[in-house]
Amino acid sequence: MSRTSSAPSTVGPIRLGPQARAALRPCVAPTVTAGFWYDRREVNARVGIPQGPGLLESAGNLHNLRLAAGAAEGTFRGDYPFQDTDVYKWLEAASWQLAQDAVAGRDTTALSAEVDRIVDLVAAAQDADGYLNTWFQSGRGEGRFSDLRWGHELYCAGHLFQAAVAHHRATGRTELLEVARRFADHIDTVFGPSGSGRPLDTFDAHPEVETALVELYRETGERRYLELAGYFVDRHGRGAHGHEVYCQDRVPLRDAESVEGHAVRQLYLLAAAADLATETGEQALADASARLWHAMAATKTHITGGVGAHHDKEDFGDPFELPNERAYCETCAAIASVQFSWRMALLTGQARYSDLIERTLFNGFLAGMSLDGHSWLYVNPLQVRDGYLDGGGDQSSRRTRWFRCACCPPNVMRLLAGLEHYLASTDGDGLQIHQYATGRFQGEAAGSPVTVSVNTNYPWDGRITVRAEQTPDTEWTLSLRIPHWASDYTLTLAGEPVGGAVVDDGWLRIARTWTSGDEIVLDLDLAPRLVVADPRVDAVRGCVAVERGPLVYCLEQADHPGGGLDDVVIDTTVPLLVKERPDLLSGVTTVIAAGRRRALPETGWWPYQAQAPSDSPRQGRPLELTAVPYYAWANRSTGSMRVWLPTD
Repeated sequence: MSRTSSAPSTVGPIRLGPQARAALRPCVAPTVTAGFWYDRREVNARVGIPQGPGLLESAGNLHNLRLAAGAAEGTFRGDYPFQDTDVYKWLEAASWQLAQDAVAGRDTTALSAEVDRIVDLVAAAQDADGYLNTWFQSGRGEGRFSDLRWGHELYCAGHLFQAAVAHHRATGRTELLEVARRFADHIDTVFGPSGSGRPLDTFDAHPEVETALVELYRETGERRYLELAGYFVDRHGRGAHGHEVYCQDRVPLRDAESVEGHAVRQLYLLAAAADLATETGEQALADASARLWHAMAATKTHITGGVGAHHDKEDFGDPFELPNERAYCETCAAIASVQFSWRMALLTGQARYSDLIERTLFNGFLAGMSLDGHSWLYVNPLQVRDGYLDGGGDQSSRRTRWFRCACCPPNVMRLLAGLEHYLASTDGDGLQIHQYATGRFQGEAAGSPVTVSVNTNYPWDGRITVRAEQTPDTEWTLSLRIPHWASDYTLTLAGEPVGGAVVDDGWLRIARTWTSGDEIVLDLDLAPRLVVADPRVDAVRGCVAVERGPLVYCLEQADHPGGGLDDVVIDTTVPLLVKERPDLLSGVTTVIAAGRRRALPETGWWPYQAQAPSDSPRQGRPLELTAVPYYAWANRSTGSMRVWLPTD
């Protein structure tokens, strides 16, 4: 195969088509150079991604590719027909990392060699007609596309397409893109509406191929891929899978009123709907996407940004059904939420989508990877009870080295590796900063490039300094997102308040003729706060949660010796205090609260009793509560944890 390559692309996971109807476009050549997200991404780059090939080898994923290529003996290894996706997600992550390392001047020899080796394995495993799925190629199942409810062939294909796009953008090489195109072309000969002459009029019950086909269209210009994506989105809800909600088949997407069923499947489908609305301008899809996002955010999202209330079928659940210890909040669902929200932010320009991205990134997503990068959480509950019995496996509330269904770890790797592309955008009239991280971001104003640098210690400190580095001699607008949690902020230029700044739907817009070297300073108030839930969230009625800036906090048993956490009560009358702990959990800011251990009744044979008089005195031993960021939980001992704290 040809190893010809070009300079790494400045384009990330989304490159809008030339006719896209979007309010915003991802900014050009973003870089993160220091601070919180730089540190977390360094763990991913130096620990997470490099360990991938070894884990994929030991789990059997790479063996399966060799088996399909006729280069290995034995049988398929693994329990699931979608083992290939873990390889593809790793390839996507490694590709984005190669691009970053090349820009930074780092040695890419070792990672490039691993990527080349695995790309060769993938290409060798592909059948002559373009088909590629090692489960079915190795003789498992009843044959190609015979089990679209569980077989996940198109789901796997979607992750292959995204990996191929990333590989092409990052390296300029075409060998994996050619594999993807051959498979996409094959799929296009198999699936189509009745009367098209194609044998199958149906869809894969696990969405993913739809949004991937849109990106493959954007990369190649081949409109058949966009049309095929639209066909698959249209098939949902028309009964091909018995109108089953788990398969996203109960109702056509354009008619749906709320998110439902398997959370990851729903959100991958909605990401595709937003992509299609962007590329085709279809208002019905745009309206449905906005309506369903609102229903999710307003009624089915946990305080951490996590989604998925049920372990059973990894399901959204009913409105305001948001349990704590049985919260599923799969890491992949948090990633899918970020992907969907980012597409909606670009489509509409509205800040609320990036508000949810921020909450999800810092909490529901980031908790999925350990601080050292060696272990993972598949599910992210909001409480682990005293005496928790760990059954192990993918649904454990303890960190795990790898999973039988290992969808989450390489998914975390790929989002972290491409994260800089989710931070800023441009609209032709200026630059919008969606997420605050130290780095450099470039947009466009009146046909000229504008470049700013950002310096911040966010989320530990609320000061964000934005410096104009490259600017035309005309007015353009810098837009800074004011997070929905921010009750107060100041904006200064050269130490003086900035006049004329306008707050517009969550955006603080500063329109002026900038001079290179101008520095705007935004100070967000990071005072810790107590938060209550909508009263319809029965699971947390009478409780509060602790937040500071974008971070949700939790209690861990490790910080409260002498007992568990089930008997802990917070005293909301005592102000919260902030304490910096560079020695704790790779360096965090903790929040200190007053509380007590309530007096518990003696354990008898029956756990219920008559209600005590409402004026009975509060009892219990005073206790100082130390709250740590939720993303850092489960990195020490295996004790209990809780986010929502009873007030009595």
